[in-house]
Amino acid sequence: MTTNASGSWLSDERGEAAAEKILDAAAALFVDRGVGATGMAEVAKAAGCSRATLYRYFENRRALHRAFVHREARRLGEHVNRSVAPIADPRERVTEAVLMAIHEVRTTPTLAAWFGLGDAGLASELASTSEVIEVLGTAFLADLWHVDDSEIVRRARWLVRAIVSLLTVPGIDAEDERAMVEQFLAPAVLPAEL
Repeated sequence: MTTNASGSWLSDERGEAAAEKILDAAAALFVDRGVGATGMAEVAKAAGCSRATLYRYFENRRALHRAFVHREARRLGEHVNRSVAPIADPRERVTEAVLMAIHEVRTTPTLAAWFGLGDAGLASELASTSEVIEVLGTAFLADLWHVDDSEIVRRARWLVRAIVSLLTVPGIDAEDERAMVEQFLAPAVLPAEL
């Protein structure tokens, strides 16, 4: 995003709308061309702005990628959290949350593009950023038990790594992936007492 003269995040609604428009234009290009093959000039053209305007909001391609991944992680986390909130059993809830997240990424073209040939490494790198881990950790783990934030972050890091692993190296089929999540992942991210 962009900052104003005082260094704080731009709070102007027009600025937020412009940044969203740029991210939406980038999303369409990621699907059509691939994430790694999409350049800043193409994003500016698709968004209908100059390159100077694009760089005012995103200082480089990495910043654009990071903003996109963070935005989508927030959306995904909120959607999954709403969907699994009624599930009382912690193991079942984590299992369903992970499987839903994997399904959503695979079936949403703008998310699936990040796991295509040549782009999965970038997705893995960005998935390990603190904001993605924080969003998914909060969505999937935070209200299941009372532990300090560092414990949730550590477990969320493991959870995100497992999700990215299943997206880049899928199981044999949906049943196989469910068994792996139930048997290995849910017990690893939840405390033994749950």
